[in-house]
Amino acid sequence: MELIFSPTWAFALKLTLLLVGMSSLSGIIYTDTFPFVTSLIMFFNKLFYSFSVFADCYDPLDPNGNITITFDTHKWTDDGYVARVTIQNYYQYRHVEKQGWKLGWTWAKDEVIWSMSGAFATQQGNCSSFIVQTPHSCLKNPVIVDLEPTAAPENMTEDCCHGGILSAWAIIPSNSFSSFEIMVGNLEGNTHGNKPLNLTLMAPGPGYTCSPIEDTDPTVSLVIGGRREIQVFRTWKSTCTYSTFLSNKVPVCCVSLSTFYSPTITTCPQCSCGCRDANPSTDSCIREGSSLSQLSSSGKLDIVQCTDHMCPIRVHWHVKNNYMSHWRVKLTISNYNLAKNYSDWNILVQHPGFSQNTTTYSFNSTALPTVGFADEIALFWGVTFYNNELLHADDKKLGSVTTEILLGKDSNSFTLNGGWAFPRRIYFNGENCEMPLPDTYPMLPNGSSTQKLTHPQFFLLLLCLTVKVLAIWL
Repeated sequence: MELIFSPTWAFALKLTLLLVGMSSLSGIIYTDTFPFVTSLIMFFNKLFYSFSVFADCYDPLDPNGNITITFDTHKWTDDGYVARVTIQNYYQYRHVEKQGWKLGWTWAKDEVIWSMSGAFATQQGNCSSFIVQTPHSCLKNPVIVDLEPTAAPENMTEDCCHGGILSAWAIIPSNSFSSFEIMVGNLEGNTHGNKPLNLTLMAPGPGYTCSPIEDTDPTVSLVIGGRREIQVFRTWKSTCTYSTFLSNKVPVCCVSLSTFYSPTITTCPQCSCGCRDANPSTDSCIREGSSLSQLSSSGKLDIVQCTDHMCPIRVHWHVKNNYMSHWRVKLTISNYNLAKNYSDWNILVQHPGFSQNTTTYSFNSTALPTVGFADEIALFWGVTFYNNELLHADDKKLGSVTTEILLGKDSNSFTLNGGWAFPRRIYFNGENCEMPLPDTYPMLPNGSSTQKLTHPQFFLLLLCLTVKVLAIWL
């Protein structure tokens, strides 16, 4: 691990990425001329991306994304305090889906939860030492979950009760947070209590790591139509960040490509999300033509159809038409999971073409700000009550949603050469999808490509770029 994170290796990786990135942006690398170079680029690009995500635990396309947990103490009691706890999702395109979030911590002393509204502790624990009044939970390490929208009104509080679901910040900001009230007691003497320890967040599964809870400036809110400011007595905060390495052992999606000008279909890379068992009797996947009774007999809730890529989700990008001032793409998302629907799914696509006017016909879409990336980023998600739920596959067909996208042309950059029309990166529900290698992309027919640099010219230019970068950095 010391080797991976040493300054020398970090410098080498950054230098490599800068060189190949500048080369790509300059238009000097094309898959039909330098297939070995494009394969090397993809390798180093993936390697550097993996190291950066592993080391920093944040998404480079959403560097400020996090889930912030806030404890606002707004009332003192005889033996404790009343706090409002808010869970705010600041991730642009990573949401918390069904089964919802679970929030846990460890009490610093002998605190108990006397009562709650807007959420509840999953276990009461041993409260036998309390005779007059029984606490809501006496556990040292309680786990809190959200109430459903159908909860009784007397158990609800403001901004609560979404079933644990939090929307992505860029999609529905008003549904990206949830709150609940908690009365804490059994504190010693006149103390106002200690910060909880070891905060954990399941959303709904693993992947989040939370920072220690810290004192911050008290939260201020406006009343009387914004004419008066009031603040709470005390505010504690913790920031939780997501790592796909903690959440998933293997990738969860892959990308396939096709075009109108080539009969070649570039499939998902083989074993993108694992390799299927050669044993026909295996229950790791459902083979084509098998009865779905095999699914129920396997006892698994998350099982996919047998494919060469073995991914639950496949994203297909098809370059459909090329017009005088526009070009058209068909984007299809297919669900190979036989037992799981994806509610409120979203997909992120990185492509320079999104810098031009874009029309999306069957999905919602928005452009996201980019920092440190030359290519534009577009976010797509389903239309409510139409295609916002990606249904599971069955024995007859895959679950799928699709749209066509019409993109304007920039005459200075648009080309069908060298795989320019294909996305640089695709995320599904915030997870990076496995892309095919550039030397497998569909190519233009012979004779249709423009003149390109020769091998000596290419390496001479790469050498010049190396010298320039070294002169700047050193």
